[in-house]
Amino acid sequence: MSLSRRRFVQGSLALPLMSSLPTFARSDITLGTATLTTLTDGNLILPGSFVFEDMPESELAPVLAEYGLSSDSLTPECNLALYRDGTNTVLFDVGSGPDFMPSAGKLIDSLDAVGLAPEDVTHVVFTHAHPDHIWGLLDDFDEPVFAQAQYMMGRGEWDYWWNPETVNTIGDARAAFAVGAKRRMEMIQDAVTLFDGGDEVLPGIAAVSSPGHTPGHMAFEVRNGTSAAMVLGDAIGNHHVAFRKPDWRSGSDQDPDLAIATRNMLFDRLTSEDIALVGFHLPEGGIGRAEKAGDGFRFVAAGS
Repeated sequence: MSLSRRRFVQGSLALPLMSSLPTFARSDITLGTATLTTLTDGNLILPGSFVFEDMPESELAPVLAEYGLSSDSLTPECNLALYRDGTNTVLFDVGSGPDFMPSAGKLIDSLDAVGLAPEDVTHVVFTHAHPDHIWGLLDDFDEPVFAQAQYMMGRGEWDYWWNPETVNTIGDARAAFAVGAKRRMEMIQDAVTLFDGGDEVLPGIAAVSSPGHTPGHMAFEVRNGTSAAMVLGDAIGNHHVAFRKPDWRSGSDQDPDLAIATRNMLFDRLTSEDIALVGFHLPEGGIGRAEKAGDGFRFVAAGS
């Protein structure tokens, strides 16, 4: 791996400028002899209606007040999970890349901050194929960013976005999602391994079927020794209404009712088995735990 100008500057100026440098690696935990780290890809800027439109306004207001949020807009973090076990360097999803939102697409800097380059990633495992999870496959020149990696995606998710009818049935608001996903999947079709829920996709990494946000969405139980964590993707999409009111329908989910069933299944596992979680859009780096809180749950960030 070559020494980039950015890494040289960061290394030589680290002590005097420590407080002024951006923090790219947000959180990490040890799983046995392995490490699970989250890397920031920046954040999204979304209208509140994207999530809240179908929710009961009178009941929503106190939940938003509890978290200091506005119903007008949201700026969720984008946290990508990086798993290193000494043999494999596994990246879950690839972020937004340069073409989705100017506030996102920071993954390469985040990798750089932990001493990695894209060619060091051995496997890219996808939770799903929404833009902030797959558009980072290509750089500014439409070249593959992770050219040395083996790609892995759930069979149902691949089939859904590969289907030429998806762009016509997904709805106008998400038609660009379908076009963008298909274009990127065409770039990796000869290097992708498909899997199903319940499969061990790599040593210590098992796929957990979690549909609803997208038709073939996958979460992943990552286990090393006696330690485990669940990489959730967007199956639990935020730290406020998804936790406090898991039975509410969210506009961010393609099948809201199926997503409710998935959330409840995951919350049951996370709390009954006391499994650490990694959420793509959860705050403070996205690593933490779920705990019961009234008729819902609360996100407790690692280190809290």
